[in-house]
Amino acid sequence: MAVERWVRFARSGEDGFGKLEGETIVAFSGDMFDGSARPTGDTFAAADVRLLTPCVPTKMIGLWNNFGALATKLGLARPTHPLYFFKAPSSFLAVGEPIRTPASYAGRVAFEGELGIVIGKRCSNANAADAAAAIFGYTCVNDVTAIDLLDADPSFAQWSRSKSFDGFGVFGPAIATGLDVGSLVIRTMLDGTERQNMPVSDMTIAPVDIVRSISADMTLVPGDVIACGTSVGVGKMKPGSTVEVCVDEIGTLRNQFLGADTLAALA
Repeated sequence: MAVERWVRFARSGEDGFGKLEGETIVAFSGDMFDGSARPTGDTFAAADVRLLTPCVPTKMIGLWNNFGALATKLGLARPTHPLYFFKAPSSFLAVGEPIRTPASYAGRVAFEGELGIVIGKRCSNANAADAAAAIFGYTCVNDVTAIDLLDADPSFAQWSRSKSFDGFGVFGPAIATGLDVGSLVIRTMLDGTERQNMPVSDMTIAPVDIVRSISADMTLVPGDVIACGTSVGVGKMKPGSTVEVCVDEIGTLRNQFLGADTLAALA
């Protein structure tokens, strides 16, 4: 199967979706996920539109401790079931949009490059075959985290709070289909320097098994995103830093982090 890259975009005050072919977007109508998508005959230069998040999830699920290299570094046992948290829908952010430091938080903000699974079919209590069929494609994720909040209260680990500030659920630029997912490598660049290099083959729980296991806990619906976890190399973003999460077959998710001083100047 040939690799195809699907995007959502804003143009002339309207939202649309289509396939990204080189630097051209071929517009489609219908629904990206249900088989009704058809080309409209319109094409646009990618530079002439604003890319949106490539889907609109009802939920983003993020995994913890799913890479062997990180488990080894931290001395953690490898899980047999996905260990996960949620990011609020209000946290979603598209490629090119600035990541803003929260007004209520003055601590460290970290990047976490990840591979995202995009669900294309309703999925509940799935077996392996149904879980594989429910995966529409894959995207890049930057699981931004207010790391000083995670353990700020010793009585309760604040995973959702630390990861759900507005703009902390960054994903895109596209959803790629037809991938050989086991061969993918996720790279994260901070101001042009590679900080993470994570082969999917190092995942403790592979994408199909992630979907199968989580579908036993809750129903997954088209457009939902599961971030597959990060590995070694997570680091702090400084105001003005540019973070890029790169998967060659998907694209580059590039965003700049704005600190409080910059935000105050823009206000």
